[in-house]
Amino acid sequence: MKAAVYKGKEAIIIEEVAMPTLEDGEVLLEIEACNVCGTDLRTYRHGDKKITPPRILGHEFCGRVLESRSTDTDIKVGDRVLMYIVLSCGECRYCKAGRENLCQSRTTMSYHLDGAFAPFMKVPAKAVRRRQLFKVSEELPAGHLSLAEPLGCVINAHGRGRLEVGLKDKVAIIGAGPIGVMHALVSRYQGAQQVDMYDVMQTRLDKATTFDIDHVVKAEKEGSHLERALELTDGLGYDVVIVAVSVAQAQADALEIAGKAGRVEFFGGLPKTNPFAMLNTNHLHYKELRISGSYSEKMSDFQAATALVQKKDFPADKIVTHTLPLGSITEAFTLMESGEALKVSINPNL
Repeated sequence: MKAAVYKGKEAIIIEEVAMPTLEDGEVLLEIEACNVCGTDLRTYRHGDKKITPPRILGHEFCGRVLESRSTDTDIKVGDRVLMYIVLSCGECRYCKAGRENLCQSRTTMSYHLDGAFAPFMKVPAKAVRRRQLFKVSEELPAGHLSLAEPLGCVINAHGRGRLEVGLKDKVAIIGAGPIGVMHALVSRYQGAQQVDMYDVMQTRLDKATTFDIDHVVKAEKEGSHLERALELTDGLGYDVVIVAVSVAQAQADALEIAGKAGRVEFFGGLPKTNPFAMLNTNHLHYKELRISGSYSEKMSDFQAATALVQKKDFPADKIVTHTLPLGSITEAFTLMESGEALKVSINPNL
């Protein structure tokens, strides 16, 4: 079969690889769609120490069960499924607390095991046994269903003890990419009375206006967007600020535009080559801010996301803006960087 194989920085090659062969307990999926994640783009441009090439990337996918060698699952040949991609140990303190995303020895599809930028992908026996495959609708496009993986990560950030958006809240999201848009949607589902979007790229802001967002604001170097934030919140600042980009200045801006007793989420991690931000920590003290971070998703978050993407009012058709064949995967990165695309879906059967 042909697959998109990551060879190293700036090198993803379409080449012939062997078809996966199953061992006891494993399942073979025929991939219908695999969406391109910002992590895939970052890996392509800068590499990733967690990934040892050659590796087939792709972790936001929908597929159909083509073959099964498992007797310990209700998933059958012919079922259309999504997969929770975290492979945890199940034994460490974090797993036992239901936070398998923080597992001390976790592995992940497309990082440590081949992913879904290919016509076929093997699901490990551990994942099958732990019920990490979820049956989904036959009616919806595969690329739309594949949004469940990043949406689950967004839902994790909105969980108990973190953002807890409610009916009284005004929410600012810094970063108008697909993750920022999904944060806006989840905030609105949770009842936010106002949701505003900030970004440096006008093309992304223009796309954001097609969603249920109250105001879009272009972030400027001279800081005019900080003044605009005060105008949009009656001089009080936002109750919730979500940083959905991997930019240090955005983290600093978040503390500026947060109001007293506000909650701030640093969703996007900074580049590992320079993971530091200059923050005015007096805002933490005098405003009594609560800052949180989130990483990946728990299986419960993925289950919630799987249900949400199948709802009639979930605007997946506006989030997935482009569908490309496997051979055009590097074109997807260009579309994402230019702001022309929100989410690109790769169909390996085109």
